[in-house]
Amino acid sequence: MSDAPARPAPAGSPAPARPDAVVAVLALSGITVSLMQTLVIPIIPELPGYLHASASDAAWAVTATLLAAAVATPVAGRLGDMFGKRLLLLTSLVLLVAGSVVCALSDALVPMIVGRVLQGLAAAVVPLGISIMRDELPPEKLAGSTALMSASLGVGGALGLPASAFIADHFDWHALFWTSASLGVVAFVCVLSLVPESRVRTGGRFDLTGALGLAVGLVSLLLAVSKGADWGWGSGTTLGLFALAVLVLLAWGLFELRTAQPLVDLRTTARRQVLFTNLASVAFGFSMFAMSLVLPQLLQLPTQTGYGLGKSMMTAGLVMAPQGLVMMATAPVSAMITKSRGPKTTLMTGAVVVAAGYALNIVLMSEVWQLVLVSCVIGAGVGFAYGAMPALIMGAVPPSETAAANSLNTLMRSIGTSVASAVAGVILAQLTVSLGGHTLPSENGFKVVMAIGAGAAALAFVLASFLPRHRPDAPAPATAVGEPSAERVA
Repeated sequence: MSDAPARPAPAGSPAPARPDAVVAVLALSGITVSLMQTLVIPIIPELPGYLHASASDAAWAVTATLLAAAVATPVAGRLGDMFGKRLLLLTSLVLLVAGSVVCALSDALVPMIVGRVLQGLAAAVVPLGISIMRDELPPEKLAGSTALMSASLGVGGALGLPASAFIADHFDWHALFWTSASLGVVAFVCVLSLVPESRVRTGGRFDLTGALGLAVGLVSLLLAVSKGADWGWGSGTTLGLFALAVLVLLAWGLFELRTAQPLVDLRTTARRQVLFTNLASVAFGFSMFAMSLVLPQLLQLPTQTGYGLGKSMMTAGLVMAPQGLVMMATAPVSAMITKSRGPKTTLMTGAVVVAAGYALNIVLMSEVWQLVLVSCVIGAGVGFAYGAMPALIMGAVPPSETAAANSLNTLMRSIGTSVASAVAGVILAQLTVSLGGHTLPSENGFKVVMAIGAGAAALAFVLASFLPRHRPDAPAPATAVGEPSAERVA
């Protein structure tokens, strides 16, 4: 990226706050944004009626957020490095509030999709928050704080499901979005009041061509993955989107290598520590989301199947909620392992724990307590891994590229979750049983998905084994005005 010297933050930034306050505010912001993942899940069956649309059209209320987040995350990360991470964090929260208000006022499909797109554009809050922590926190607090911030991606998703189910059951469905708007306002005010703006800037020119190329490539890829089951994996539309994604992303990569100030520094991304961390992130994203697809269905399927537990959506959400608390609790443990043994060990430990959780799930799936246990074990493993990833990324890039690098890592996790959704959907649609005239996923179908989830965790372990053996040096502190930016480390 640009080698321009760091520039001072604009006047009006708050004075440096207490580190604990900065961490708490940024974690709150991350959890608030990650709630958008599960916000509409309880009302998906009713959305066609609410929006006066077909089921396939109403599904765009979910898909639109995914696509918007994929495009916004790397772009916001680069803009944060250029113009200020706090500024982009505040902008993201404004978009979240605006999208929530639009959805809260909607009774038709088009405004709902617009609102969900705006919510998706806020997805860069977590990587921006991690990058702010690198710039503002003392070294001894950095590992634990970034682990907590990274885990907020899963924490919000896990806690959001029971909260959303409760609101949907007891209030008008629009209350879901008024609630998310209120949380966004609280997060915005807290960030504005307590989080300082970093002095670390790259400056330079924004790579608009690279941003457009990446947007077209990612949207084509994720649209094909997420809608392929509905359109048919062999349909012209699906295959055409996959082909377009390959061509555009190849051309984008060549362009990024040749431009002086790229959106994504592919040479930095190709370094072993960054490359294998990002590849492992895809596998972990797959593993985490596979569980989120399997456990709620097992809990809600009728007991007549012989393996379903016949529980409500609210109960399913409560079963999943402890996973988020476990992820939060493992953040300091992840930081301790990282400090003593290095983030590579932490990442590999997380992979082993996640694989063990899926193995347990194959044999323990007949009681509610068993599924609580499984979700907590997998949540602990994901907490270890998500805590290690920012340390690995920040140990290999200079402070001036932190937001862009963390945003790309977050994007890799999102790609993993999208692939998990597609793969699990295909498997559960193919391995079915009939009950009362209805076609339902079979027990073997769930076990196959669990086995693939374990395999993805094992793949993450193998990928992590290729990371450098040495313990990366602690991330360099924020660059002071007029000083040269930190050198990159391998």
